[in-house]
Amino acid sequence: QNQNKICMGSKIISLSEMNGNWVDRCVFNSSELQDMQYVFSFFLKKLEILRFSSSRGKFVGFSEFGVKNAERFNKDPAELADMQLRKETFCKPNIDIFYSNALSKSVAPYVRIHSETRDSGGRRLLVCSVYDFYPEDIQVGWLRDGQEVTEDVTSTERMANADWYYQIHSHLEYTPRSGEKISCVVHHANTCLSLTCLSLTCLSLTCLSLTRLSVPHPNKIIIGASGLTLGLVLSLAGFIYYKRKAQGQRPDQTGPDRSETGSNRSETGSNRSTPVRDRVKPRLDRSTKCCRISFL
Repeated sequence: QNQNKICMGSKIISLSEMNGNWVDRCVFNSSELQDMQYVFSFFLKKLEILRFSSSRGKFVGFSEFGVKNAERFNKDPAELADMQLRKETFCKPNIDIFYSNALSKSVAPYVRIHSETRDSGGRRLLVCSVYDFYPEDIQVGWLRDGQEVTEDVTSTERMANADWYYQIHSHLEYTPRSGEKISCVVHHANTCLSLTCLSLTCLSLTCLSLTRLSVPHPNKIIIGASGLTLGLVLSLAGFIYYKRKAQGQRPDQTGPDRSETGSNRSETGSNRSTPVRDRVKPRLDRSTKCCRISFL
């Protein structure tokens, strides 16, 4: 379980005529708040020198100055009672606000995958990059023809972007095999992402297509070889149709008009093929809240 920490405030105070800053924290592991504790920390020159924890019920010093003040505060029962009471008066009323506005929220990741040549021996490197997700809990793995890949896989640690979002990168080194399917699998707190977000299908030593899988929506993303083949077939059919029509025309006094008509037909034939190719271009379904996918 991840430990949640909320820094509720920071102010300038004075202890024994030395200025520093203090931070109130409410630390807990679950929404039930049974293990919640209040922590007060005093910092001087960016170093924590004094701490009070409701779980200990007393002050602890981390420097000569901190130890001196901890002993002084621990001798005051009223001070200790006031600090202990802040768990109820300070943490609990504010945690509900943070849960409803921040801690219970989740943002689906932005996933990118690309392939690199590793060496001259045909080895390649697949990089699955996962960006801008929250909360930080996430699992990124690989499947090869439906089987989990555990060898030649390396991953970075989850990295904070300093804007509440996180990123992580997973690398798979492999030798391509014809007809295989390799998938980058992303599991995130957003339940919609517990699926195979990206799949790379290798039809030869060159990986040609990237396909989004298991999306609960009738519109599927069709990318790569199938779209290219369909576009070429339709374009070729339009070209053959135009050539046959052009050969069937006989020049006469209306030749220029017919030539112009032929030109118009040529343009028409070209315009007919263009929308068809446009219709099979890669297209992202923005209506689903699953992966936001970008292909390189």
